Amino acid sequence: MALATGRVRAVWTDYGGVLTPPVAETLEPFCARLGVPSATLLAAMRQVAHDCGAGDDVMAPLDTPLLTQENWERRMEEALATHSGIHVDLSGYPARWFADRAVNQPWLDTLHRLRRQGVFVGLLSNMPPAWDRHWRLAVPPEGLFDAVVLSYESGCRKPEREIFRMAAERAGVPGEQCVLVDDLAVNCAGAEQAGWHAVHFTDAADATARVEALVTAGAASAGTEGADRAVLARGGRA
Repeated sequence: MALATGRVRAVWTDYGGVLTPPVAETLEPFCARLGVPSATLLAAMRQVAHDCGAGDDVMAPLDTPLLTQENWERRMEEALATHSGIHVDLSGYPARWFADRAVNQPWLDTLHRLRRQGVFVGLLSNMPPAWDRHWRLAVPPEGLFDAVVLSYESGCRKPEREIFRMAAERAGVPGEQCVLVDDLAVNCAGAEQAGWHAVHFTDAADATARVEALVTAGAASAGTEGADRAVLARGGRA
């Protein structure tokens, strides 16, 4: 499928790994506090996902959701005990995951600046329902996001085409005028397959430059189109 070429008027950002530091950076200290090696925790997450029919998508049981948070915690405890001999209490997992979690202030600054410039800014995230209160405390959406589209509320998730259709509808623009900024390549590919632009997030400086180039190019293109229409309206006389 050809990449989107339309004027970018809506910027949709992911949450984890974009509005926060990379998940891998967060995972290591979190697992250290739990007393569980990160590889062991991820293996248990994959086991629970497989048992739910979600394949290797470790977050699908939570953010679809296929399980309640409490059921997931119990299944994780069982998987860790059965396969690794580790006995750990995972109750209250969301609060513990978000405890002392930093936010990506440079990227937040970019989003605020874009919104002040009149660009639509939205959050598009695969989010478990039990995590909703915690992310909002870390990154208050008021005054930052024009819309919030979350997987657990939508009944679909990235990289499925339907969630991109819903988000574009919320923004009031066609998909080719939207860009997704996401740290997962599979989600960026899903956005492009839905006719969106996509920026694979690696750091705030790179993402800012790429998004601003898309918005600026779109604005310049729109200005050229407006001038062309004015010339035509005058019967072709410049």
